[in-house]
Amino acid sequence: MTSDVRFGQYPAPQRVIVHLSDPHLLADGRYLYDSVDVQANLEQALRQVEQMGLRPDAMVFTGDLTDLGEPDAYRRLRARVEPVAERLGTTIVWLMGNHDERATMRTELLDLPPGESPIDSVWDFDGLRVIGLDSTVPGWHHGELEDAQLDWLREVLSVRAPLGSILAMHHPPVPSSVPFFDILELRDQHRLADVVQGSDVRAILGGHLHYSTSSTFAGIPVQVASASCYSMNLSRPATDVNGMFGGQSFNLVHVYDDRLTHSTVPLGDFTTADTFSEAFIERMAALSPEERLEAFSRKR
Repeated sequence: MTSDVRFGQYPAPQRVIVHLSDPHLLADGRYLYDSVDVQANLEQALRQVEQMGLRPDAMVFTGDLTDLGEPDAYRRLRARVEPVAERLGTTIVWLMGNHDERATMRTELLDLPPGESPIDSVWDFDGLRVIGLDSTVPGWHHGELEDAQLDWLREVLSVRAPLGSILAMHHPPVPSSVPFFDILELRDQHRLADVVQGSDVRAILGGHLHYSTSSTFAGIPVQVASASCYSMNLSRPATDVNGMFGGQSFNLVHVYDDRLTHSTVPLGDFTTADTFSEAFIERMAALSPEERLEAFSRKR
């Protein structure tokens, strides 16, 4: 759902996606590292999503849904996210992360038979195609894509979607400013580039890094969402970067006919510095575009 009030030159977005990542839930509501209340942080993110008054087309979780792949952690995740999605009338896109367990995720989260094959899926949101790739390697933290997965992706992309495609995966194909993260990256990225270059993929969404960053890959914009559990303190020297309690966030993806925007929403209940009152919005809505520009742009 978007506002009917339009002040500028851009129309309302065609689709809206909420992009969340790395909640790292644990069974029994346990704290991560005995200090990070990952469940409370996820609930904070979900409250903020609902407070925005959006009707997003999808909520995309780019992996590390749990920290240890425990059955109860997946059940807790469902119990918290599914009611929110139902109230918003949106679809949840669950993706595997290196901390997740395929067999348990299948049975406890996806209602699928147990198995160890990659969890790759496609969703169609009225012409916008979202493709989920499982980039995980069982027992390891780095990412890889099997030949069969790349063949499958090539076949999917052989037919273009009306509004294009968004590729979502846990391991983003981007360089990291944190030296240690090099060993955690998606390997053999050139093989993925060969498949997506020249396709209708308009954006790649990722997680894994626990900080928000952006880049390009094979000419495609890449956006990495920070984690809801804890984030990376990039203000420290590159060789000394570590986790911190602040800076958690999620992203909003607005899809327009000729572009996408990615907006970062920090987690927290912050004091409002300034606001546009409802009366102001109503007054502006009653004006012509020229009158709005005159009333709003003049310095006071």
